[in-house]
Amino acid sequence: MTGSDEDPRVAELRTAVARLRRQLAAHPAEFPDRGIAEDELAALAAMTISGIPEVPRLRRSLLLVAGSIGSVSALATSLADVRSAVELFGEPPGR
Repeated sequence: MTGSDEDPRVAELRTAVARLRRQLAAHPAEFPDRGIAEDELAALAAMTISGIPEVPRLRRSLLLVAGSIGSVSALATSLADVRSAVELFGEPPGR
């Protein structure tokens, strides 16, 4: 989907994920779970291409990314933006 037909939540998620991917790529420090973060951000980016992503999969990827880079303070703002974008898709069932 492109233009006005695109779900604004998907556009927000795509933008937030792209920003975090760029910042992670530019971040000079190596850390043990960097590969996990990169893989899950790639998965999140792919989900934004095929329409409305599955909420459980979004949340799983977010948890993996947060666990992988959560202690890297330079990425905290962009990580929070991704979290906010995922939350636009609603709460998981049972909450």
